[in-house]
Amino acid sequence: MAGLLFRPQNDIDPSVNVQQLSCKPHVPPFVGRIGGNQGIVLDRADPDNAEFLRKVPDAAPLMSARDSFNVRGFTDLNLWRFAVVECVGTMMLAFITAWSAATPANVAPPTPTTPAGIFATTAFLGPLVGAFTNWALLTLFIFSFSAVSGSHLNPTITLATFFARLISLPRMVLYLAGQILGGALAGWILQSAFGSGQYSVGGCVVDTALVPVREAFVLEFICCLILIFLSFGVGLDPRQVRVYGAALSPWLVGMVLGVVSLGSSYTREGYGGASLNPARCFGVYVGSSFPGYHWIHWVGPLAVAIGHGLVYYLVPPWKA
Repeated sequence: MAGLLFRPQNDIDPSVNVQQLSCKPHVPPFVGRIGGNQGIVLDRADPDNAEFLRKVPDAAPLMSARDSFNVRGFTDLNLWRFAVVECVGTMMLAFITAWSAATPANVAPPTPTTPAGIFATTAFLGPLVGAFTNWALLTLFIFSFSAVSGSHLNPTITLATFFARLISLPRMVLYLAGQILGGALAGWILQSAFGSGQYSVGGCVVDTALVPVREAFVLEFICCLILIFLSFGVGLDPRQVRVYGAALSPWLVGMVLGVVSLGSSYTREGYGGASLNPARCFGVYVGSSFPGYHWIHWVGPLAVAIGHGLVYYLVPPWKA
């Protein structure tokens, strides 16, 4: 099994009741944990881990396709509990990031009146504030939920880890269900807090009169591609532990989201930025209405996850 992660110190006050130390924090081994850089995992070659890996095949790297599609995980109560945690975490993350980026619907974009152009208007300053907000919030959410569910909180991450063979099919299905439900709950809360469904949210709005759906899909695809490759590189690559340690990776994953969301949000008039998180935009649309282009927020991440999974299979970070 994975080594003991939390060890009582030898200099504990002797007046403390020893019975209080018999309970140790439990962090289940899991390869697809965001921010852990695959550090809390089991050794698949160790026969002592065989029984546990039959129940939780994604507790160790190099999971076979057969283990990945094993449906036995649907009977694992812990996976259902983790899915509930993903639901709650996604609900909170989707709400606060949508609320901080919400504006009344049908408000015309500001016209630049200074030599600074768009960089002196809310069309740039709004996404700039949103980028730092996303960075801080996602970092805190990863630190808060990583030890339990792995802190995916985003179908894009869950799909990508599945096609990279880092999570099993049951975990993917249950996590996606929890994230979608969490997004829907966030949408209902957003509608109630805003007072109506007449709002627009950055990352979830496209003016199809200015930006054709095909072009919006291309932008969603390439931005999700950047998000996945960078997030895997800083948050899931075990080789990075020696470079900066697992404690820094949540900050870097949050930075990836902030930079990509900012970089995609102000260049093209009529395009409010890449979604990057389908559950978030799903919740936004539940609270308002579903536009005809809402499919790009799902098809884009799915296509990216499949493509990235192929690359990950060809160039894995682990050596068998």
